[in-house]
Amino acid sequence: MNTILKLEHIQKYYGNKGNVTKAIKDISFSVEAGEFLGIMGASGSGKTTLLNCISTIDTVSAGHIFLEGTDVTEIKPKSLARFRRENLGFVFQDFNLLDTLTVSENIALALTINKTPAAHVEPRILDMAKKLNISDILSKYPYQVSGGQKQRCACARALINNPRLLLADEPTGALDSHSSQMLLSTIQSINEQLGATILMVTHDAFTASYASRILFLKDGEIFMELRKGSDSRNAFFDKILNVLTMIGGGQSHVC
Repeated sequence: MNTILKLEHIQKYYGNKGNVTKAIKDISFSVEAGEFLGIMGASGSGKTTLLNCISTIDTVSAGHIFLEGTDVTEIKPKSLARFRRENLGFVFQDFNLLDTLTVSENIALALTINKTPAAHVEPRILDMAKKLNISDILSKYPYQVSGGQKQRCACARALINNPRLLLADEPTGALDSHSSQMLLSTIQSINEQLGATILMVTHDAFTASYASRILFLKDGEIFMELRKGSDSRNAFFDKILNVLTMIGGGQSHVC
């Protein structure tokens, strides 16, 4: 397998001398190309901070992050925006769509920023919309579609530039249970059929059960790793609950 992401002894501190908070203490792991990795942990465990460091939204205090051989921690600030555009896709809990643009225009915006030739924009949008089952809402505005459709639009926008890594931060947090299940099936299909490498942060066991591997964080450190392997999703869900019981929190059923 090809290692696409590698973290070496990542640490993140906040504050100054005499009042230092260690959000991430010493985390190392790798992600293989095409892998669907979940990161779980209670509030304050460091999972969002870790995602922010990987996405270059935040800087690390110590350690190195490599994305396909590039040391992300060494990229100069003025080059970070371009690096994100060319390498990363983002799916946020609150969608981050522009209500004044149609679904199609929201997706096209990512291509426009990357200076994609105009003749290539529409064919790529139509192809991605078909894959994510949103072809029939391309002319609508975000306020005219459901939460699940908005999130699939956000996924299309995140994937349209073929990012090396798709980062999802609590992607089902703003959705009802039905929409959540539909979105997670879509994300799983993106991983399995399109070969996308996905790193998803979640506190929810049901959401995490769609991943192939999970890292559990506690107090800024990796508490445990869990792999799905040949387990059914229900069996994997039960194992996730068992770990969450040890570190606190969790659900009681899966549908």
